[in-house]
Amino acid sequence: MPTEISLLVLGFVLGGVLFSLVLYIILSRKISFFEGKAGSAEAIINELRQQVEQKSRELGQTQNELQNEAQIRAAMEAKYHESEKNLQSMEKDLMDKFSTISLDALSKNSAEFLKLAEEKLKSQTMEGRKDLEGKKELIDKSLTEMDKTLSDVRLKIEAVGKGTVEVSTLIKKHEDVTLRLKDTTEHLKEALASSKKRGEWGERMAEDVISLAGMVEGINYIKQKTLVGSSGRPDYTFLMPNDLKINMDVKFPLDNYLLYLNASSDHDRKRYRDELLRNTKTMIKQVTTRDYINPADNTVDYVLIFIPNEQVYSFINEADMTIMDEALKQKVVLCSPFTLYAVLAVIRQAVENFSLEKTASEILKLLGEFSKQWNAYKDKFRVMGDRLDAARNEYDALITTRSNMLERPLKKIDELRSQKVIALDSDMNLDESKVVE
Repeated sequence: MPTEISLLVLGFVLGGVLFSLVLYIILSRKISFFEGKAGSAEAIINELRQQVEQKSRELGQTQNELQNEAQIRAAMEAKYHESEKNLQSMEKDLMDKFSTISLDALSKNSAEFLKLAEEKLKSQTMEGRKDLEGKKELIDKSLTEMDKTLSDVRLKIEAVGKGTVEVSTLIKKHEDVTLRLKDTTEHLKEALASSKKRGEWGERMAEDVISLAGMVEGINYIKQKTLVGSSGRPDYTFLMPNDLKINMDVKFPLDNYLLYLNASSDHDRKRYRDELLRNTKTMIKQVTTRDYINPADNTVDYVLIFIPNEQVYSFINEADMTIMDEALKQKVVLCSPFTLYAVLAVIRQAVENFSLEKTASEILKLLGEFSKQWNAYKDKFRVMGDRLDAARNEYDALITTRSNMLERPLKKIDELRSQKVIALDSDMNLDESKVVE
């Protein structure tokens, strides 16, 4: 409380000082105004002096005018001194009035100032309390939200930690799979390094495609059979309608393709690409010289070469777009796994269509016999139906008319028997009464 009173007194004193400064500034401005007027009068006097001097130089002959000017000068000086005295008296009066007004204002406004200050202090205190309470509520709310946010962040951090562990586990598994795949690739590369192993792998791929096409060995194709009257021995011979055959060899030009992929310069890549194309053309030429196309042996006019890798097949076509045309000119069809499947599917469908056509007459004969037997079956079934209807009629007659005729005598017998039973019961009752008597 003493501190608040000290602050109020200090505020009161500062207010009085500020008010005194304001009044002093106003009086200073008025004094400056009068000083400005005095300065203006002095300037006028100087100007008149200059005029007098000028007149004295120019109008030295006009003494009367000079005397008038001297009188004017004396009058102006008297007025100046009088104005100066008036200014000093006005300044003194203003100072006295300012002191009186300041004291009166301070004495009158001190009580009101203290009252206003007290009310203002109370209102500010209440507002401060309300503000503090509001801030406290906001702080509590913020703390609650912060706790919730921290809990969410903690849960998210834990989830991220779990996810990190899972990702680490997946990365480790991926590394293991990559290592196994690398080992498998290395083993496959080593296995395919031998031309014999490549041939076996190519034949295995061919058998997979043939099996997928639904062909059976010994029925739809034969494997590695020497041709009649020739030393040629194709890898596969596919059997077609009318005892026709089509031969196929498996070729896998992998060496130069791998060298091309592993080459470090454009020059080496070009060299290995040209070597691969040269080897492919050599394979095409070799196939055409092995009697794989022999009309005397009922072969068709084409021979198949199976390249058991889509990438190698595509690379050959992209590297030399004319190689397919050159092969077709020599009656050779280059096949990848996809194209071989399409060719074999066409061959199988042709065989099935031919077999169906060959057995069509027998099928028609069987259909005629079936139609005949079906008609006989329907006739017998109709006769049996008629007989069943007659038996049904006889059965209905038995359970209606015949049954009724048989039941009439039985009903009469039952009536007679019931009457006889009543008579017997009467006689038995009479005998019992006599015995009692």
